[in-house]
Amino acid sequence: MQRKVLRQNFFNRDTKTVAKELLGKFLVRSIHGKQVAAMIIETEAYDGPHDLASHASKGLAARTQVMFGHPGHFYVYLIYGMHEMLNIVTREHGYPGAVLIRGIATQTEKLHGPGKVTKFMKINRALNGKKAVKPTGLWVEDRGTIPTKIKKLSRVGIAYAGPIWANKKLRFIMEA
Repeated sequence: MQRKVLRQNFFNRDTKTVAKELLGKFLVRSIHGKQVAAMIIETEAYDGPHDLASHASKGLAARTQVMFGHPGHFYVYLIYGMHEMLNIVTREHGYPGAVLIRGIATQTEKLHGPGKVTKFMKINRALNGKKAVKPTGLWVEDRGTIPTKIKKLSRVGIAYAGPIWANKKLRFIMEA
């Protein structure tokens, strides 16, 4: 099996395209010299300052600075005071796009929910702003899996963004 670490140019593209094309890729975490890998099976796109569901819609702030940064960096934040959320920044520097990793599959189970993903992969805010490369201990690999069917749904938990943004089909799920 050939493994190719995704480079910055993969993420420096349209956010929706990246969200779809992350399906079937592997999120890999190195912890104390051991690697844990899981296939990405669910994502959500958050595309720019006009997207009212995106943290970037409120403008540049300390929390969102990473989103306005370079593509291929992690945006990790805490929600509800208990769940870490893993996003990967997309598009060009200065444009705040990001993809939330919502679901992964290991050889034995599927984990749906971004809090379950970060808990399983031991991801926390120490990775916020870090590049998605091996030296940081968290990266994404292409191992040749190409989804045959992708389901498009509305994003989860964003009613506050209003009906137009809450109903946009920007959640992508890889179907078996």
